[in-house]
Amino acid sequence: MLSEPRSGRLAAWGNALLAGLVSPDDAVLSIVGEDAVHRVAGLPGESAPVGLTLALGRLRALGVGGLRVALPAPGHPLGLSGPPEFNTRALEAEEAVVCCGAALGLVPEVSEAGPDGDVHVEVVWHCLSAREAPTADVPSLGEAERELAEALREATEVLTRLDVAGAGPVAEAAIEAYRARALSSRGREVLAPGYPPRAVRVLELAQRVGVLVSLAEGAGHGGAVSASEISARAGALRPVERTARRALVAAYNSVVEERGVG
Repeated sequence: MLSEPRSGRLAAWGNALLAGLVSPDDAVLSIVGEDAVHRVAGLPGESAPVGLTLALGRLRALGVGGLRVALPAPGHPLGLSGPPEFNTRALEAEEAVVCCGAALGLVPEVSEAGPDGDVHVEVVWHCLSAREAPTADVPSLGEAERELAEALREATEVLTRLDVAGAGPVAEAAIEAYRARALSSRGREVLAPGYPPRAVRVLELAQRVGVLVSLAEGAGHGGAVSASEISARAGALRPVERTARRALVAAYNSVVEERGVG
């Protein structure tokens, strides 16, 4: 999830649309990505789920001027400010979007359908009441860039210390595979138009750190085989993962912070 959360795509391209920098069709195409379809349920004034184009237009009419990302985890409700129902749903999904200018938030529910070999992903964004507040524990882009450089070194050291076979080549291959998927699905766009270059750098570095964290967490071979060693691995990676999540939020929310929305 760290590499490219759906809430990040929705916020980034939704912000570009709200700023008049992209067309509704381009925004929706980029938000949906490789998924089959996205719909929004619970939107004020709508009795049934609606498509993203209508939903984004309705949010603008309701006074929404920007979208912020929340990437909460147990013990670290990053980007959440209530109420409890919204926080609970967001924690279960590990992501959400908070609207600036309206007391609303969006939480994704992801499902798969279709036979083996032809599975497609459908996403329903649940529109819920949400409180808007300044996002705590989020660094500036400059701070995030410096913290990520250190986190990248720490993640690489953890992989090496855990004796993950071929950590260097495996890590590089995983990063290149992610980069190839991103380029094939969205051209060369890392963030939507309107974002500062430093936000792009921070996002790319946070994604790189996220790939390394995923490699270390998922490695079933190497040195960490006992329960105590697995626990030690998790403890070593926790601050690295938190740094990456904070940086992702900083990157996705930077354009809203710069514009002073909300």
